[in-house]
Amino acid sequence: MAAPGRVVGGLPPVRELLRAGQRVDRVLVAGTREGSAVLDEVLELARDQGVPVGEVERAELDRRADGLVHQGVLALAPPFPYVSLDDVLEPATDDRALLVALDGITDPHNLGSIARTAEAVGAHGLIVPGRRTATVTPTVEKAAAGALAHLPVVQVTNLVRSLGQLSDAGIWSLGLDGDAGVELAAHPLVTEPCVLVVGAEGRGLSRLVRERCDALVRLPMVGRVGSLNASVAAGVALYELLRVRR
Repeated sequence: MAAPGRVVGGLPPVRELLRAGQRVDRVLVAGTREGSAVLDEVLELARDQGVPVGEVERAELDRRADGLVHQGVLALAPPFPYVSLDDVLEPATDDRALLVALDGITDPHNLGSIARTAEAVGAHGLIVPGRRTATVTPTVEKAAAGALAHLPVVQVTNLVRSLGQLSDAGIWSLGLDGDAGVELAAHPLVTEPCVLVVGAEGRGLSRLVRERCDALVRLPMVGRVGSLNASVAAGVALYELLRVRR
């Protein structure tokens, strides 16, 4: 049986899907939708790519979106195109390589936000385990605001084994850990090819993943609150990496 397709909702995600040249089977637009520059671009991109556009009642969009905030626009597309680890290793094996791996991030909004930041800083790919971590859903794509149309995502069976494969390819793994003795920006590996490993909020990195990381690093914390939301921590860390590496 063929895998079901997916629904991508919201103006930025639909626009970026079309900008990236990914296959879109159909675009649906609410008949009562007010015009905008972004909507005009969506319609122009769809026309240029031969993607059918249908005007439907907003109630029909609501039904198809199943609770997703769609902004009057939906794209019907094939299942999300995960890639293999080899697919991200080839372009990432240089002295500027930067990947992001997630360990136990179950909140789809956190996953989408991390993907959005990872794409913004030029990461070569995002690695998510197939278990105990959120996968790409319409909610995740909406939270990512179109970033997942451009950022390769690898779904792996075993994150520890995958970090080992990255190590064999010369990519160091840096695990975010609030109890680490070294701040991220001060660690010598931050300028090397690396994968930033982000754990779940509260629980942090799992034991096996923590043990597999080449180094554990922390963010500077000078206030009284002892931790950050997982997506905020990942965002701060990624921009710190970008700052140091530039």
